[in-house]
Amino acid sequence: MANSKSDIKFLTTPKIGERKKKYCRFKRAGIKYVDYKDPEFLKRFLNEQGKILPRRLTGNSLKFQRKVAKSIKRARHLALLPYETDLLK
Repeated sequence: MANSKSDIKFLTTPKIGERKKKYCRFKRAGIKYVDYKDPEFLKRFLNEQGKILPRRLTGNSLKFQRKVAKSIKRARHLALLPYETDLLK
């Protein structure tokens, strides 16, 4: 049995503490305008309850996170997206 750490063998070295670099998908794709009339795209930035996901989870820059939030709020106002729901996705 593997009782000590020296007995455990890995095929590749485990990457403990290393995180993948997050990037802003808008900057990478060259998107300059977030369209509030596209609810399917905006659903990527909502969780199952309809709440806006934070920057640390989406990886957006501050500039584009503000644009996404404003677009989601506009879409909600025009009834393209719900304010709250049980299961959105």
